[in-house]
Amino acid sequence: MPARPRLRQDLRIAVIVAAIAAVATVAVFPYLLQVAPGRFDAVPAPLWALIAIQALQMFVVITLLAWAGLRMGHRVGLGSPLLQRWINRHATPAAPAPRPWHSAILGAAAAVAILLLSSVLDPWLLPPARVDMQDIDGAGSALYGLLASFYGGIVEEVQLRLFLMTLVAWGLTWLARRGRGFDGTLAPGAAWTAIGVAALLFGAGHLPMAAEIWGLDAGVIARTVLLNAIGGVVFGWVFWRRGLEMAVVSHFAADIVLHVLVPLLLPRTIL
Repeated sequence: MPARPRLRQDLRIAVIVAAIAAVATVAVFPYLLQVAPGRFDAVPAPLWALIAIQALQMFVVITLLAWAGLRMGHRVGLGSPLLQRWINRHATPAAPAPRPWHSAILGAAAAVAILLLSSVLDPWLLPPARVDMQDIDGAGSALYGLLASFYGGIVEEVQLRLFLMTLVAWGLTWLARRGRGFDGTLAPGAAWTAIGVAALLFGAGHLPMAAEIWGLDAGVIARTVLLNAIGGVVFGWVFWRRGLEMAVVSHFAADIVLHVLVPLLLPRTIL
């Protein structure tokens, strides 16, 4: 396919994904206000204006990141095969079967692994939470967690997998094949390195929220990065093997377990 039509097609997908990400950004605010009630008190603007600004900013950022990720992804066999087929009527050669239920099960299994490891690590590593747990209603927290799950599944997967993981994979492939160009495939070593880098940065990206809840010390940092990196490795593998859409499904399933089912069953728990 000529470069210019493909460039426009990628931009079309990026804009659609960014519009959905902007809505997900609005949806995450009730969750943020619950776990960090004073987070926006010092902002010299009404909350509705802050939400609108954040949504607009997210639209612009995700458009650029998604577009860049899609452009690089063509060279290393990463991307969004279902959106290419649905929106651009472009079938990706040798596209893997999506297997959404299997991807969701993998995400839920990652969440269970996080819960089990958390139950071992938290008594040793976490100080008392700064959030008053008595004020948290289980059903309300589950609803906020459901809304926040769209942010995690969509925004974080575009940022960490479609853009960052693809960027690392593209760079490693360019170094390995310098002078020979790209052939649209990704070597397993480069894939796992990209998965690991993105997973660690995914874990580190949760440190600001952990600081709001517990403060930051060595234990909180180690626990936060490790637990979230477990999910990051699973979502990264799904992205590599099945594309962005199934990584979103996997991440969303994990968040449903962690932020919807857990608050319903254990209403005084923060993860």
